Amino acid sequence: MLELKQLTLLLHNEPMFPAVNLSVPTGQLISIMGPSGSGKSTLLSAIAGNLSAIFSLQGDILLDDESVLGKRAAQRRIGLLYQDDLLFPHMNVEQNLAFAVPATTTGRQRAQRIVRALEYAGLEGFLKRDIATLSGGQRARISLLRTLLAEPRAVLLDEPFSKLDKALREQFRDWVFDELQRCETTAILVSHDISDCGDSRVYDLKKGALL
Repeated sequence: MLELKQLTLLLHNEPMFPAVNLSVPTGQLISIMGPSGSGKSTLLSAIAGNLSAIFSLQGDILLDDESVLGKRAAQRRIGLLYQDDLLFPHMNVEQNLAFAVPATTTGRQRAQRIVRALEYAGLEGFLKRDIATLSGGQRARISLLRTLLAEPRAVLLDEPFSKLDKALREQFRDWVFDELQRCETTAILVSHDISDCGDSRVYDLKKGALL
C-alpha cells in the first residue's frame, strides 16, 4: 500500500495545495486531478524521491507501512512514467528493456522476461527494432514495459496519454490500466483530463478530497 499522510509541498514557504491524506491499496490505481500548475507533477517527484531543492515537504510518504522519506530515489523502487517516453535512442528495443531488468535476473531468464513483456504488449518481433522506427503508441508501450520490468513497488504516471491523439489515447489508456492490473501494481496517475482516469477513483488536488 502507498500512503500519503498530511503531505503537502511548499514553495517559498507557501503550501501548493491542501495536505493530502490518501491510501492506494496494493494493486489498485488512484487518479489525482488538478489544473496545470497545481503541483501534480511536483507531487509525483516528491513521492519518487526527485523533489527539486526549491521545494520543501511536510508530512509523510509510506510504502508497505515504511516511510520512504530520507531514502534516495533508487532505494524507493518507485517507477515514474512521464509524458515523454525517454527511451535511449542509441539502443534498440531489447537493449532499452534490458536496461531496466534487475541485475539479479541474468542469462536466459532475463531474455525470456523481455520477450514475454513484448508479447503482452502485442509487440512480438520488435526485439531488434531501432527506436527511431517506432510509432508514438509503440514507444509509449515500450516505455511502460521498461518501467514495469524494473519491478517497482509502485508506479507513478505523469499525464502519460497527453501527447497521443484521441483514438490512440483511449486505446493506450485501457492497455496501461490492464497491464497495471495484470501485474498487480499499485499506481497513481495525474491528469487535468477526467477522461484519462477511466474507472479509477479520483482525488481532487485543489479540493483535497476524493470525488
